[in-house]
Amino acid sequence: MRRTTTLSTGLASLLLIGAWATVAAGPASAAPAPETAPTSEAPASDALLDAMRRDFGLTKAGAEARLAAEKKATAVEPKAERAAGAAYGGSWFDADSGKLTVAVKSGASAATLASVRETGASVRTVKYSARQLDAAKARIDKLAAPDGVSNWYVDAESSSVVVGVVAAQRADNDVRAFLAKARAGGPVTVEETASAPETFAAGTVGGDPFYTGNVRCSIGFSVHGGFVTAGHCGGAGQGVSGWDRSYIGNIQGSSFPENDYAWVNVGSGWWTVPVVLGWGTVSDQLVRGSNEAPVGASICRSGSTTHWHCGNVLAKNETVNYSQGAVRQMTKTSVCAEPGDSGGSFISGDQAQGVTSGGWGNCSTGGETWYQPVNEILNRYGLTLHTA
Repeated sequence: MRRTTTLSTGLASLLLIGAWATVAAGPASAAPAPETAPTSEAPASDALLDAMRRDFGLTKAGAEARLAAEKKATAVEPKAERAAGAAYGGSWFDADSGKLTVAVKSGASAATLASVRETGASVRTVKYSARQLDAAKARIDKLAAPDGVSNWYVDAESSSVVVGVVAAQRADNDVRAFLAKARAGGPVTVEETASAPETFAAGTVGGDPFYTGNVRCSIGFSVHGGFVTAGHCGGAGQGVSGWDRSYIGNIQGSSFPENDYAWVNVGSGWWTVPVVLGWGTVSDQLVRGSNEAPVGASICRSGSTTHWHCGNVLAKNETVNYSQGAVRQMTKTSVCAEPGDSGGSFISGDQAQGVTSGGWGNCSTGGETWYQPVNEILNRYGLTLHTA
């Protein structure tokens, strides 16, 4: 059923034809996924290091050092949060220092601050706890957002809820009214965005896609029995075909808006593989788990239109206001994307992070892209990530 040339080409074909799925997030009420640990200490490939040199302006040694520091920060983050307790105000990875910074609410005891530092994290005191900021964001989530409001999220560094507003519409009366109501609910910082976010689905074009009707999207991450992708790519019950238009399976569950995730069962001669396509830019990447990377960490995206691109994690638990409705619990990145990349894989090292949802901009001029974390969709549908 598949073309077979070199091992790399074969894997690339399987990824798109079989069930290469990206990560997706589930409802806030979903049980947290158990922490997993990489099963291998394999060094980063030369191709991955080259991609980081290209996208971050690093030397090879600098790229290796950053990957090692991010891996350490990912392991430190849950320990630091437990150490901070109720005073925890969020955290982020600082690429300059190579350390995780943890925000702790002012007034916390010296013992609490010492406990956080003992985990290896740096400490910054802030005005509000993460719990207070989450509550403020939850109040904003209940508001009806006008088109000129693009997104909102909790930002640990500023200890506030950041609300994104399309620059050309900041003076709009509806936008101003929304901001007034948002500020009444808690601390708010306004940032301007270049344009409103859009989903990255596309009409039928060539490449290595999957199709639902005349819509082309990208496969995310393989799970046992299928793959996960973006919910806006199709509704439950729709048939799905692969790059060669042969039948793969059906969408078994889908949610959009509010969420943006779906999963597809795989059969009819197709199979799943724990790999994300590198598209010749990097080697195809094995997936070994789904440990969540911190804000500030590097992250890469694979999609059927623009292939492989990297950037940084900018924010988590963000609400994105698409024209079709708001989608919650998204993660924002500085990675570019274009129509047809929807559903594709976001991966950090060998850890699955999420499935591409939407954003603004393109891969010629740059932009921002959001994904829904993978662990939520696994919990929502009772799926198990296919790992190497």
